[in-house]
Amino acid sequence: MSVDPTGADLKRYLAEDQGGRVVMLNLLKFTETGRPTYEEYAREIQPYLDKVGAAVVYLGDTSTALVAPDGFDWDAVLLVEYPSRAAFSAMVADPDYQGITRLRTESLSEAVLQATTPWTR
Repeated sequence: MSVDPTGADLKRYLAEDQGGRVVMLNLLKFTETGRPTYEEYAREIQPYLDKVGAAVVYLGDTSTALVAPDGFDWDAVLLVEYPSRAAFSAMVADPDYQGITRLRTESLSEAVLQATTPWTR
């Protein structure tokens, strides 16, 4: 299972843009020694988040699953809010950011990266 989006994934992500802010859901499963590497990635990504006006909403370890399919066993959850899908795309296209993505890739054995949009009230 790939832990990184492909060019086709990003193209579809932009094509399905409904406008407005987006919160990216990250479900993370670390390799046996991946957590320290992901923690380094989490520190290194902050300037790139700042540059596009994004912010970490939540980062935490998973705990007791009350309702989940068998095998639904993630180590951590990360929510990052971006002002737009274009902002996220600009960040991942940044050559300097691409220099740190290996930290994320090396640290994860499985991942979900899914765009979410806020419900209107």
